[in-house]
Amino acid sequence: MSLKITNKQQVTELLDQYDYFIFDCDGVLWLGDHLLPHIPETLQMLKDKGKTVIFVTNNSTKSRNDYLHKFEKLGISGITKDEVFGSSYASAVYIDKILQLPKDKKVWVLGEAGIEQELHELGYKTVGGTDPKLVEDGVKFKPDHPLIDKLDPEVGAVLCGLTFNVNYLKLSITLQYLLQENKSLPFIATNIDSTFPVKGKLLIGAGSIIETVAFASGRQPDAICGKPNQAMMNAIKADNPGLQANPKKGLMVGDRLNTDMKFGRDGGLDTLLVLTGIETEENVLALAQDVAPTYYANKLGDLYEF
Repeated sequence: MSLKITNKQQVTELLDQYDYFIFDCDGVLWLGDHLLPHIPETLQMLKDKGKTVIFVTNNSTKSRNDYLHKFEKLGISGITKDEVFGSSYASAVYIDKILQLPKDKKVWVLGEAGIEQELHELGYKTVGGTDPKLVEDGVKFKPDHPLIDKLDPEVGAVLCGLTFNVNYLKLSITLQYLLQENKSLPFIATNIDSTFPVKGKLLIGAGSIIETVAFASGRQPDAICGKPNQAMMNAIKADNPGLQANPKKGLMVGDRLNTDMKFGRDGGLDTLLVLTGIETEENVLALAQDVAPTYYANKLGDLYEF
C-alpha cells in the first residue's frame, strides 16, 4: 500500500533517502498557466539540500529554452537548461549517446522547431522539419517532387514527433527515408501520445502522426523517447551517472498512474503521486501493491508545508 505524506517526519525521511527528484510538469507544478501552491518554495528547498531536480515533459514542439521561459513567466526562478528534459531533448540525447550517430550524419525530422534546436545544440545537422520548402502554398503534390526523388545520402536517422503543419509531402518524404537501405535507418519517435489536451479540447497528438508513417512503412519506431518508455529514462540516466548507478536514489513525481508512475517504476525508481492532476485517492488505495506508487500526497507543496 502507498504511504501518504502527512507529516514532517515522513518528509524528512523522504528527503534523506533520495538524491534525484524527477518531476512531471503539468498537473504537478502547474495546471496550464496556473502555478500550484508552494511550488517555487518546494523546488528551492530541494536545491538548498543539494538535491538534483529534473523536469520531464512529452511535448516535443518546445525546446528546453522554451520551457525556461515558461518557468520564469510563472515565477519559478533558478531553473537551468540541463534540468529540463523534454521529449525533443531526450530524443537528441538518445541519438547522440545511445545510438551514437556520427556527427557527420544528418537527421531527417518530421516535427517542429523544438526538435531541430535540440539536435543542433548537440552538433547535428537536420533536414525536413520546419524547412519552408515543405509547406509552399499553392503547390500541388507531385510524386516526382525533387525532395522525394533526391533523398539526402547523408541522412543517418529519422526522428518523428508532433508537427502542426503536417502535409502529404512531409509524410511521403519521411516514408522514403524509412524504406531506404532496406529499412535500416534508425526510426526514433519523440513520444506516442495519441492526443493532447488544450483548453478543454483533445487535439491530435504525435503518436497519431507517427502511426501514419509507421503503418505505411511497415515499421515501428526503434525507440520512443517520451514517458513512459524507458528510452527517455535511459537518456536521463546517461546525463546523470549517479542515477544510472543507483536508480533507488531517484524519486519520480507525477500525477498520472499510467505514464508518470509507470515511467519511474520501470526505470527502477521509487514514485510519488500527487493528487493535483487526474488521479484520486480512491484510485490509489484500490491499486495492487506491485503497481501502487511508493508515496502519494495531496500536492507537491506539502513537502514544503510540512
